[in-house]
Amino acid sequence: MTSSPSPLAGPAIPVVVAGALGRMGAEVVKAVRDAADCTLVGAIDTTPGKEGDDVGLELGLGELEVAITADFEGTLCQASQAVRNAGPGGGAVLVDFTHPSVVYEHTRAAIAYGVHPVIGTTGLSPAQLEDLATFAAKAGVGGAVIPNFSVGMVLLQQAAAAAARFYDFAELTELHHNRKADAPSGTCIKTAELMEELGKSFNPQQVEEHETLTGVRGGQRESGLRLHSIRLPGLVAHQEVMFGAPGETYTLRHDTIDRSAYMPGVLLTVRRVRALEGLVYGLERLL
Repeated sequence: MTSSPSPLAGPAIPVVVAGALGRMGAEVVKAVRDAADCTLVGAIDTTPGKEGDDVGLELGLGELEVAITADFEGTLCQASQAVRNAGPGGGAVLVDFTHPSVVYEHTRAAIAYGVHPVIGTTGLSPAQLEDLATFAAKAGVGGAVIPNFSVGMVLLQQAAAAAARFYDFAELTELHHNRKADAPSGTCIKTAELMEELGKSFNPQQVEEHETLTGVRGGQRESGLRLHSIRLPGLVAHQEVMFGAPGETYTLRHDTIDRSAYMPGVLLTVRRVRALEGLVYGLERLL
């Protein structure tokens, strides 16, 4: 997907980017700058020595007149106050690509300030997702937690869920750059969850296995699905789901070559999140 949706009628959508100097955050800043229906109103990043610098100049995009700040809640408060009378379907949007250690607090703070969270940071537990969904519903603030913004990955997940009906043996492998903090990836977990919606068990034991190297067979979920994580420099984001049956294998694979592939999904979510009545999980909920 390379084409952008037509600009929406009405004022531009105010967007705050958390993790603005990171690899994904930088792409989001650029995408928001180039979107006719969005405007960048905040750039949050904790990189030492960057406080007060223009985020556009720092990223080589030209001056954007938005200063980098480490004050997360202060930025949310300012964005919220600027559009506090926006009414239904209005308000500011937070796009967060930061770190699993802070993503729960960031999401909850955004909801508390009435800023619509669009969360690309993975690492939220099922209990945390449930708590945030309850909080968002009570606050009446729409939000979205998206493990992967790639439309191609959504298609792979749907194909994997369909294939799971016919195969009893399956394993998932995800490959990412070696600066990714969590493993397995949120995308891989989401794929497994979609396959498990059938309620069946996978990989019935055929032989008593023995690992001479702990963990070599990957992590096993209650359903029996095994997940494997690889971290290497040079990788971006890749996932493979392999099914096996007597006499055949069936393999689904998706490769992200450049982070710009995520931007159509990010902008689509930014455009739709303000109309939501609560928190949704997964890009497929918005397509």
